Amino acid sequence: MTDGEVKRFSAELFGKTISFEVGKLASLADGAVVVSCGGTDILVTAMGSKNEVDRDFFPLVVDVEERMYAAGKIPGGFFRREGRPSEKSILTARLIDRPLRPNFPEGMRIEVQVIATILSVDQINHPDVLAVNGASAALCISNIPFNGPVGAVRVGLFPEGLAINPTIPEMERSALDLVVAGVLDPESNEVDIIMVEAGASQVSEADLVEALEFSKQGIREMIRLQQQMIQEVGKPKREVNLRKFDFEAVENRFPDMKAKVENLLREMARNQVDKP
Repeated sequence: MTDGEVKRFSAELFGKTISFEVGKLASLADGAVVVSCGGTDILVTAMGSKNEVDRDFFPLVVDVEERMYAAGKIPGGFFRREGRPSEKSILTARLIDRPLRPNFPEGMRIEVQVIATILSVDQINHPDVLAVNGASAALCISNIPFNGPVGAVRVGLFPEGLAINPTIPEMERSALDLVVAGVLDPESNEVDIIMVEAGASQVSEADLVEALEFSKQGIREMIRLQQQMIQEVGKPKREVNLRKFDFEAVENRFPDMKAKVENLLREMARNQVDKP
């Protein structure tokens, strides 16, 4: 992909067109994607530090930047500027983080930042699920090591049946608000669900299981689209040092630790079951 070239990728998902645009905005980022559906547009950028940091955990930061102008509004009040992150933006950042974090190489210690900036919202299409797909796409086409792609969809349950990515007005009459993220198993070529978040109103277990299976159709399509992006505009992944942990040395130093922890966990689980 040459400098200044703009490429667009789109897929039809249950009557809605989801598109990814690469090359127009944030060209200096390691990976940048504008994901759109209807009048909702989100810029997602991914950056990784050049050097690893001295941490005993993977330093991934996910941030969602809401802007009043995205809804055609100007902040009111004395300061007339954007305030602190809203509860919705914090929850959306966590929604993005959960399916992404397990798909980085174990032991990687470079700082990675994923920023989702909401450019416009049409009050019809949810920006949160779009941001999850956009974050995965930005990481996949970047040079940051990432074992993606990750696909995500929202499933609603209506009297006429299940629906993928219902609109905001449609969700008002849905008995189920289910967000599912998954990856593609390279051996079986089946979708493996890695994250579920749901709210429901008296939904049976059978309906929930059916909704989870139904979501795999949309997840597979989102993964297919990102795989196409990797082939056409993806950068070669860079080499990073992966920290190795000597678990055998820990077991030799504390031979009874594993049994003690397992007994403690069983006792905690038993106490939870026995609670009235």
